[in-house]
Amino acid sequence: MKTSEIMQAWGTILSGRSPSLSIEITRECPLRCPGCYAYEEGHLGLPGVTLRQLADYKGRALVQGVLSLIDEHRPLHVSFVGGDPLVRFRELEELLPEVNRRGIHAQVVTSAFRPIPLEWNALSLLNVVVSVDGLQPEHDVRRKPATYDRILKNVAGSKVTIHCTVTGQMMERPGYLEEFVRFWSGRHETKRIWFSLFTPQQGAAAPEILTPAQRRRFTEELLPLLVAYPLIDMKKGLIEQFHKPPSSPEDCIFARTTLTVSADLKTRITPCQFGGDPDCSQCGCVASMALAAVGNHRVMPGVTAGQLFAISELIGKGVKRLRSLHDPGKAAASPEAVIEQEAA
Repeated sequence: MKTSEIMQAWGTILSGRSPSLSIEITRECPLRCPGCYAYEEGHLGLPGVTLRQLADYKGRALVQGVLSLIDEHRPLHVSFVGGDPLVRFRELEELLPEVNRRGIHAQVVTSAFRPIPLEWNALSLLNVVVSVDGLQPEHDVRRKPATYDRILKNVAGSKVTIHCTVTGQMMERPGYLEEFVRFWSGRHETKRIWFSLFTPQQGAAAPEILTPAQRRRFTEELLPLLVAYPLIDMKKGLIEQFHKPPSSPEDCIFARTTLTVSADLKTRITPCQFGGDPDCSQCGCVASMALAAVGNHRVMPGVTAGQLFAISELIGKGVKRLRSLHDPGKAAASPEAVIEQEAA
């Protein structure tokens, strides 16, 4: 993160707003990936309701509803997730230029099951993140129909971030990470490479969950690769943070600075983007680790950036309360209401 970006985020927090907004713009996805947190029971916090059952929007209602949400919260960064956002690629083709014109950094997280529009290359504030679950044999089983062959075809001509969520199965073979990085570093389309670790819910038992020994081996294998493979966009401090993730959502700067909204554009996902009851002791979210590393940075003797953030957050909450007292009726309009107002 640049100093200017940190200062912008600080100002947003002081004003009582969240610097980041994450929107599940669709409940739909052509994949059925094992362990996907978005479709687990409890993700939404609504008894008996999963993401696939939640009402969502299409067409103009979705475009106007998302822009209304962005204009209400005025984030510095917005992530479009799902489901898979490319299910709504037509809406994104209208949304993303609008977000770019507003000077907001945008991120689209996708499996690349369909082509990435080449026109998106012209959007200077856009980052397209392609989720790749390991090397081809493992990935193709987990993420069919978004197989390696399909991804390589669909990202041709684009510049994308490759994001791999490391599972316990991957760490059973020494050298797996380097083989993955070597392959994707050799692709013209790769702009950068990120790694996360599979994050389970409390009490979960699954082969994707890393053992403590596997988490240690992950960092031991990844750190030496930073020199040989500069496309790994992860600093040493961030990687080391995987050994000591934030102990709870209340201690996680990423959770506290990101507002996550589901496909109906009103249901808020808490306590963080994973929803439900995530096991923070086994958190592997790269964004959480990145902001935890920033929070540990000493800005002056005896004072960390995290301590300044906590003070700023308290001030921001007070500002937000005062703002709500002055304008108690202010709320984001529903997508249908926005359209009706424009038609009137």
